[in-house]
This record gives sequence, structure tokens and C-alpha cells, in this order.
Amino acid sequence: MERTDLRALADRGVLLTSRAVEAGWPRRSLTRVLRGEGWTQLRHGAWAEPGRDPDLRTHLRAVQLRVPQLVVSHLSAAALWRIELLGGGHEAPLDFTDPHRSTHRLGSGVRVHRMTLGGGDVVERQGLRLTTPARTCADLLRRGPRHEAVVAVDSALTYRRVGGVRRAPLVRKDEIAATLLRAAQGSVRALDWLRLTDPLAGSPAETVARLRMYDAGLHPESQAELRTPDGSRRVVDFLFRAAGLGVEIEGYAYHGTREAHRRDVHRFNQLLRCPEIRSLLRFSAEDVFRRPAYMVAEIRATLVSLTGDST
Repeated sequence: MERTDLRALADRGVLLTSRAVEAGWPRRSLTRVLRGEGWTQLRHGAWAEPGRDPDLRTHLRAVQLRVPQLVVSHLSAAALWRIELLGGGHEAPLDFTDPHRSTHRLGSGVRVHRMTLGGGDVVERQGLRLTTPARTCADLLRRGPRHEAVVAVDSALTYRRVGGVRRAPLVRKDEIAATLLRAAQGSVRALDWLRLTDPLAGSPAETVARLRMYDAGLHPESQAELRTPDGSRRVVDFLFRAAGLGVEIEGYAYHGTREAHRRDVHRFNQLLRCPEIRSLLRFSAEDVFRRPAYMVAEIRATLVSLTGDST
């Protein structure tokens, strides 16, 4: 009996051993043949073709081919949409939603959420079924934690460069709110968190800094537009306008080159020339994530020195 070539049996580079067996390959010798040809085992019963990088999309396809009713969702869907995640989400399990709410044992590294999905909540992209940006953001807001969810939604609401690719906004706030209102469990809290999002945020570090200040009772303007005396436009990350205090957050990606550092120094000096700025504080992403108490204390102290008022 002539056997079908294994590559011809693969779906976008992923082969299920069950399909090979159905095509006439003997189960006993199949693993040896696959290893000999250079296939990479993704999980029990699923292999990536030789030369294929077993990236996130490939691992997700391996699971979805085995259980077609599963829909890529939550952190995994966010990664496919190029939504920024706090910490990158690299160590997170593969996330799926099972609208049938049945039980599956899919091994370690797979997380299945059992909940219903609306007719407009799922789309297909490059052979994968996944939740829409609106449903993905709604799921993250319902699941939490707050900082992680707000970082993701801020990213989805605006232009961002993720993985070297600049993408347009994926969704609007009202679309996320409408999706949340169709759900039940967790929607009240999620709507409260949605109100904390800001499409003007420029990076995850800025989002977390804004949340740290909010929790401390500090409510500056975000991405405030200013003008230098010669009329040049400048934008400061946060502005306490009454006090004349600007706050700048520097992400990990800044100062990648000497030229980038020079431009940033020039921008800092230009901000100090704006009439609205009496004082300007700069904090690193490490300050935001690891020393938030220090950041808040510095802002409070500076506000007091400028106005005598810490709020």
C-alpha cells in the first residue's frame, strides 16, 4: 500500500499522528519515522514539520486541530493581535475558550476557559479561530489582574509598535463596553477597570505609572500637549497643570542608540522651556515597576514644594 507523504497530511505545518494513522502509516513505527525526518513534537499526538519554527501560532494550531471547538482567547489571542502584555506573556499557558463547556485533558501548558461566546466574538485568521479584539479585551478585564488587563486594553486602543511591527488601533472603548454588557460574571468590576484605561498611553510603563498615581490619589493629565516659546509642539507624559509639574516615564526600549539618547535629552530640554512646566521629573520603567513608592513620594514632595498641596 502506497502511503501519503507526511508533509501532505500536515495542516499549515502541523501534523496530527491520528491523521497519519488514518492515511495508512503504522502507529508503531510512526514516531521513529517522524524523528528521523526531523519533525518536532509539539505535544502528544502533534508534530511540526521539519524546518518550521514551533512558534506560538504553531503550538496553538496543534491544540486546535485536536479539539476544533476550542477558540484561542485571553493572553494567547492578545499575543496574536499584537496587544502588549505586562511582562510579555511569554511564560503564560496557551489560552483557549471552550464554548461547549466540556472537559478536556490537554496536558500541561494549556488553559481552557469554559464560557459562552457570541456569534460576533470569533474570527478566523491564518487558519486559527480566535476571539475578536473586543472580546479578547473584555475577557482580560473580567479575568484580571487589574494592571495586566489595563495595560493590554491601553495597547489595543491605540497605535503601537509590537514585535517590530507598527499596528493601528484594534478596538474602541465603546465596543469593549458593549461586549462586557453582554456578559454576566465579572462585568461590573471589568467596567470599572475599563474606565481606568487611556488610549493616549504610550507604553505599558506609562499605563502602570498612571495606575500607581491613581491609587495614590494623584490625577494628572495624560499626554498633555504643550508649546515652546517658539511655537514648537511638545507632549509630556503626565502634567499636573495647576502645579506646573511634568512627569516623564522612560520605557526599557529607550536610548537604544546614541542618537536616540541625544533626541531624548533634547526633548527633555524643550519641555523645560514650555511656560506650563515649572518642574519636570523623570522616572525609569524600573522605578515604575519595582520602586513605585519612591516614584509617588517624589511626585508628592515636588507638588508640595511647588504649591504646598500634595494632591
